[in-house]
Amino acid sequence: MSDDWRRSDADGYQSPADQSPADRPAPGRSDHDRWTQGPDVAAYTDEAASVGAAGDDAETLRERQRLAQVEMMDRWIGGVLTEQRRSRRWKLFFRFMTLFLILALVATVVYNVFWAPAGDSSTLQRHLGVVEVNGVIASDAPANAERIIRGLNRAWDSDNTEAVVLHIDSPGGSPVQSQRIYAEIMRLREQGDKPILAVIEDIGASGAYYIASAADEIIASPASLVGSIGVIYAGFGFQDAISRIGVERRVMTAGENKAFLDPFQPLDDDAEAFWQGVLTQTHQQYIDDVRAGRGDRLSDRPEIFSGLVWSGEQGLELGLVDQMGSLEEVARAHVGEASWEDYTPRLDPFDRLTRRFTQVAASVLGLQAPNSPLRYQAQ
Repeated sequence: MSDDWRRSDADGYQSPADQSPADRPAPGRSDHDRWTQGPDVAAYTDEAASVGAAGDDAETLRERQRLAQVEMMDRWIGGVLTEQRRSRRWKLFFRFMTLFLILALVATVVYNVFWAPAGDSSTLQRHLGVVEVNGVIASDAPANAERIIRGLNRAWDSDNTEAVVLHIDSPGGSPVQSQRIYAEIMRLREQGDKPILAVIEDIGASGAYYIASAADEIIASPASLVGSIGVIYAGFGFQDAISRIGVERRVMTAGENKAFLDPFQPLDDDAEAFWQGVLTQTHQQYIDDVRAGRGDRLSDRPEIFSGLVWSGEQGLELGLVDQMGSLEEVARAHVGEASWEDYTPRLDPFDRLTRRFTQVAASVLGLQAPNSPLRYQAQ
């Protein structure tokens, strides 16, 4: 045997050749087991073995080595478990952070939608106080008198509002809603605290122009549509259609003229003359209010009140508009920069959704009808 395989008996070691069959490795066992062999294990087991007495026999040394290996494996497993726990803690931390950010975002959106006031009256910078008039003017539409009047008063009461601006993009709508807004603008205008301006985008016609005429000045783009000063009623006559398909119309009233606008009955001359008188009187109210708001700036041309729609450039020549411009130009002229705050009250999103669904369903079923048959609305 080579001296490399032997150690002195004083050290208590035996070479493989000198070992008994019971002390030799079992068949199939690797001489290089990574858990029981290797430089780290050898160093650790040699240190453990050196603690024993010099006279310990081979069996005792082997037991000490086995215990040292078991202890090292325990330490390794403990380290693995520690790393796993640390990894789980970081995963939980990032999950909680993600959840927190999502909840914070949702809370911010909900606050802005439901509770944040439209228009910050505490803004220190001088600005225009803008109130939006978008779409058809009606009591059940976003452009209703109550909402617009509330926005007007918010903008008017702000100390840092240089001017109140009605930002209009509407074809008109309800005469009553338009008259309410017109009256409120005239009331504020008479106080003379700050100017009230009407800035027309694509269209400011009929009831929308009715509102604009109460402002101190009307500004429009050259291609804007303005005017349409008139009143309209539109309906259908189905009396011949139902007779052809054999449908009998049954209507009972208390008052002989209660159903005079029934589309399934003919409109006689007396009823037509009466209804035309209502339209003419309503039209005259419109004309009088526009003249009161615009004063001597209006042209004397009679076709102004015929219901025609004019471009912004034509409206300037007719006195329907005071100047050409945009919201940005108005802001620069009054506050030196394009700075404004929206004071229009926010809409309840759920109410808007249900209202929209109701309108679409009524339109599909053919049940949609305005609250009033008269309209200040461009067709």
